[in-house]
Amino acid sequence: MRLLCPKRLNFKIELGSRGALRIRIVKITFYGGAGEIGGNKIQVEDWDTKIFLDFGMSFSDRRKFYSEPWLSPKDERSLLELGMLPKINGIYSFDRSQPSVDAVFLSHSHTDHSMYSSFLKSDIPVYCGETSATLLRVQAETRPKGFERDISGVMFNTFRTGDRIKVGSIELQPIHVDHSVPAAYGFIVYTSDGALVYAGDVRLHGVRPELTKDFIEKAGESDSIVLLCEGTNIMQAEVSSEEEVLRKVERVVSRTPGLVLVGFSQSDIDRLRTFREAAHRTGRSLAISFRQAHLLNVLKEEVRVNVPDVVNDSGIVVYQKKKKRYFSWEEKILDSCNVKDASEIKCMQHEVMLFSSFYDLGELVNIEPEAGGAYIYSSSEPFNEEQQIEYGKFINWLDHFGLSIYHIHSSGHIFPDDLRWAISEIGSKKLIPIHTEHPEMYARWASKLVKETLVPQPNGSITINR
Repeated sequence: MRLLCPKRLNFKIELGSRGALRIRIVKITFYGGAGEIGGNKIQVEDWDTKIFLDFGMSFSDRRKFYSEPWLSPKDERSLLELGMLPKINGIYSFDRSQPSVDAVFLSHSHTDHSMYSSFLKSDIPVYCGETSATLLRVQAETRPKGFERDISGVMFNTFRTGDRIKVGSIELQPIHVDHSVPAAYGFIVYTSDGALVYAGDVRLHGVRPELTKDFIEKAGESDSIVLLCEGTNIMQAEVSSEEEVLRKVERVVSRTPGLVLVGFSQSDIDRLRTFREAAHRTGRSLAISFRQAHLLNVLKEEVRVNVPDVVNDSGIVVYQKKKKRYFSWEEKILDSCNVKDASEIKCMQHEVMLFSSFYDLGELVNIEPEAGGAYIYSSSEPFNEEQQIEYGKFINWLDHFGLSIYHIHSSGHIFPDDLRWAISEIGSKKLIPIHTEHPEMYARWASKLVKETLVPQPNGSITINR
């Protein structure tokens, strides 16, 4: 298959002589330790079988051309023109030609790994974890509507660890890993000429390290030829665990007399549990958003995820923004949960920890927080010029209301010392660094861990022999 967009990072891997496993990274955008690595689209081709590993959106390319919401893509033509969607015939719903790909496998539900699956032909099966499918549907339901988020035509086929999925000459084994979102997986891809290991986004310092260790063990048993592994934190890492986050948050909250605002990824259930526990230990309630409450309600049947019970947990309230019309899923929250509006939060500032993203800061005008409160920022720090500008506005809001800011975070991506151990344990003959702003450095760093490190070059090819 020919890549029609010549400026994209494109390479293939050929294994052995009996058949070819060609991996074409249609598009991969590298960020460093910021945790916002985007645009994963890895095509695996074995004989006449073609699959994709992830089909996400690139944050960097989007920021290069657009400034939301004032300038945003209106249809798929602009995404194709600007290279955000690869120009490949036979994969999109707006393309009338026959499907040219047999399946797409999503490692997890984060936007940079999954979002552009919405453009795929309905007869191309999309495989993902059972909980990932749920998360993607909730995200589509609760976020602003747009042509990029319409997954109504996506044919989800779900899997769990232990399943084996046969697609043509390829057999794929999904195995759970620990990441900052539920239902994250790594893949072992068995082809005609050997196994390929794709780690997805992974860590060993999170709440469930045993999941990642299980993946590493199984990957080590596969006698894989090549490992594609992230290196988000390869250049710079701030070592901190979820337990440390809890201790630090508890310390800050216990010493703050007024309102405590908290900001973190709304899909990070581990972090939500951490703040719920910190609120409990300090005698406060955790006030979450409508979207978070809806997500918890939907996930409560998922025993493996173990989410707080937003309806019956007296330590959780739901913050109600004033609006003229509520969606049906929001009305269910109003009917079933302990809902508090701005006037009520204003009167209980000393008793609550309130979730607030950057886009929620306008609510402070109604809440009128007393000076001396705090904002706990529990996400990656800004890492480019545009984010620095947005962060400056964020600081201005806090400065206006006299609120201190604390950065307390634990990364969703693996630390270098854990990465070294993981690469050694998996034991692949070759390593391809992905998910890093520093691929050359990553290759040098790992040079003694594998027989060969292969850094993809624009429009180049990498040939791998046993």
